[in-house]
Amino acid sequence: MRQSSEPQVGLGAAVRARRMEPELDLTQRALAQRAGITVAHLSNLEAGRTNPTWGTMRKIADALDISLAELATRSELHGDAGDTE
Repeated sequence: MRQSSEPQVGLGAAVRARRMEPELDLTQRALAQRAGITVAHLSNLEAGRTNPTWGTMRKIADALDISLAELATRSELHGDAGDTE
């Protein structure tokens, strides 16, 4: 199975949707601060312009109060079907 270098648009959409849920209602700045990343990096991820590292995804998932597995599931629901050939 080959790993895609294309940005995973569904991942960014899942992060954005979760941070905007009423129980969290986080701005990009607030989520970036919680996750220890820059607002620019988060913005690029949410817009589907970049892929984060696993370490960054762990930080974001923790900041969103969900597991990496849950974030992956939400990513698939928002349009990422997984690796392509």
